[in-house]
Amino acid sequence: MREATADGAITATAAHRSGLPRVALVTGAGRGLGAAIATRLHQQGLRVALLDRDGDSATEVARGLDPDMGTTLALPVDVDDVAAMDAAVRKVTTAWQAPDVLVNNAARTVPGSVWDIGLDEWDAVMATNLRSVLALTRLCALPMRQRGWGRVINLASLAGQQGGTLAGTHYSAAKAGVLVLTKVFARELAPHGVTVNAVAPASIETPAVAELGATAVSEAARNIPVGRLGRPTEVAAPVAYLASEDAGYVTGATFDINGGTHMR
Repeated sequence: MREATADGAITATAAHRSGLPRVALVTGAGRGLGAAIATRLHQQGLRVALLDRDGDSATEVARGLDPDMGTTLALPVDVDDVAAMDAAVRKVTTAWQAPDVLVNNAARTVPGSVWDIGLDEWDAVMATNLRSVLALTRLCALPMRQRGWGRVINLASLAGQQGGTLAGTHYSAAKAGVLVLTKVFARELAPHGVTVNAVAPASIETPAVAELGATAVSEAARNIPVGRLGRPTEVAAPVAYLASEDAGYVTGATFDINGGTHMR
């Protein structure tokens, strides 16, 4: 028998017991790391909602995973728009149930000197990379807390740990903020069966990294102890672990995926 909340929504735990797959929501899922993460979670048996401001890309990935799109859902959403994110969460909840797993992956890089960053550009990068994490986590974590189970995984960056400037100083500052938000939410939600963790990649073979230029990419690879850039699947794997039942005792942690560039 399925358990339900006061408003009739099936709880995550009861849904899992009844055989219904859990639901994951992944932002920036139309390409790169987001697409790899969505793919891995779907392979792991989750229903996956793919959010991306490029709705066509999200739909292409979703159809590639499930041509009938019974276990995938593509939504054109810009994470800078909090109202749009709220509407997307409502659509996912109506179609399936409130997300059990949230992956805050959407990001924006704007290379350039710290001296050349306009304040409007600073605010825009912060909105995409940091404010969206705060807003979407609050939207999704409340139902998780009420149900007593949930997973939030935030994509941080080596730049947020070391203050790198290759992708922009504002990007690095935002990713450092993501690490702090991860710890804050982890502490708040730990008593309620909800874990919050971060994954901090270094240079990964993604379209965003390729856009930095061949010279920058080659230089980055030379400075990585393992001698190469990472692969998107190598980031998706630990995200999938953190989204699983097995990761219930891991919270407030940052998983470094950087080929040995940052050791601690």
